Amino acid sequence: MSGLTRRTLFSGTVAALAQTQRRPNVLLLLADNWASPHAGVLGDPIVKTPVFDRLANEGVVFTHAFAPNPSCSPSRSSLLSGQETHRLGEAASLYGPLGSGVPIYTDLLTQAGYFTGFSGKGFGPGTSPRPGKTPNPSGAQHQSFDAFLHARPAGSPFCFWFGSHDPHVPWDRGRQRLAAMDPAKVRVPAHLPDNEVVRREILQYYCEVEEFDSECGRLLDTLRKTGELDNTLVIMTSDNGWQMPRGLANCYDLGVRIPLALRLPGRSAKATRRDDFVAIGDLAPTILDAAGLARPAAMTAHSLFGTHRRDAMMLERERHANVRRGDLSYPVRGIRTRDYLYLRNIAPERWPAGDPEFYWAVGPYGDIDDSMTKQLLMREKPQPYFDLCLGRRPAEELYDLKKDPDQVRNVAADAAYAKTRAALSARVSNWMKATADPRANGPTELWDKAPYSGPKFKGAPPP
Repeated sequence: MSGLTRRTLFSGTVAALAQTQRRPNVLLLLADNWASPHAGVLGDPIVKTPVFDRLANEGVVFTHAFAPNPSCSPSRSSLLSGQETHRLGEAASLYGPLGSGVPIYTDLLTQAGYFTGFSGKGFGPGTSPRPGKTPNPSGAQHQSFDAFLHARPAGSPFCFWFGSHDPHVPWDRGRQRLAAMDPAKVRVPAHLPDNEVVRREILQYYCEVEEFDSECGRLLDTLRKTGELDNTLVIMTSDNGWQMPRGLANCYDLGVRIPLALRLPGRSAKATRRDDFVAIGDLAPTILDAAGLARPAAMTAHSLFGTHRRDAMMLERERHANVRRGDLSYPVRGIRTRDYLYLRNIAPERWPAGDPEFYWAVGPYGDIDDSMTKQLLMREKPQPYFDLCLGRRPAEELYDLKKDPDQVRNVAADAAYAKTRAALSARVSNWMKATADPRANGPTELWDKAPYSGPKFKGAPPP
């Protein structure tokens, strides 16, 4: 389908919604650490995702969707606010509070008469005081989607956030699905050792992806039974990538690239595939657009119903867990284009995966959540996998994605790539300045000094 046809389809959807007397509902189905391309319609040979695939086949699937920040609450802050996370202050870090002065789509829908709420994992981890508003930015908490619909005032359009806990570690749900999975078909990314332990753990993660897909199917069945499906914008996606080493908390594809499919109200005549770069933050103006509401000036993201198209994705991260002595962040800024990934590690003297010694949260190398694969890497230290996942990194990284799709061969110091590196570095610097990144003007202690409200484990209190 041509780009023009895609744009006409989406723009026509908004125009059609505007002519109806009935404002569309919104159903957000949000996974917890589900990476692309781990879905059937995205080409994974093992994992079965019939619900996601059906949404894609009845609506729009985005092949280059990204979380701008590979950390749960920062990514969810961007989803709610439609902004780069560095514009949100402490909310750029895990457990950072999302300030009550930041305009978010759930508040704007509530003000416009929508009934809003969530079940499962909403904005988080961590919440913040919101005087005069719901404690969680995702809306009022409900026990289930059915309970939410029962509490809904008659005639009110709704916006519901279903936050699954799958496929978050520990990968211990849905083990009965393992029998149908073939370990020989697992594609082990090049930064991990290819052995039985790693292959089995990937399958266990796939089991929870399938559990999430099934959960979403039950919510959609409820919509069908109530007759609301064709008046609902359904969004199915993830907050960031998987929790295998070099995934979550990293700006490589398996940390930031996510599945995303939308089923439009009234349903599309045919499936649409969009290959341009989109961000999870684009969902905030998209939802407002569907509801006929204007995008606040603070929102820097763009509605997916519009004509704006990106040729690249800007990436960043600050402090994930509190895993470095002195409460230090690991700041990264970068850009992902069709052909290259460029990352700027602003403090390369720090450990990207967290200090090797247990400091304050999670454990050694605490920005990697625990798994059998992580334990294997720490115990056996196999090369080059140990250095790729747990070692220090240079100030700049550059990956040629045509030659190195797994992003393991850094060519930033290669003279043959000097012009490419300089051009991408300049784009990152210009983006930082244009979006008022506090780091655009030099070093800052903003995120190093920000309070950490996450769990504190015994054994290594701060000095």
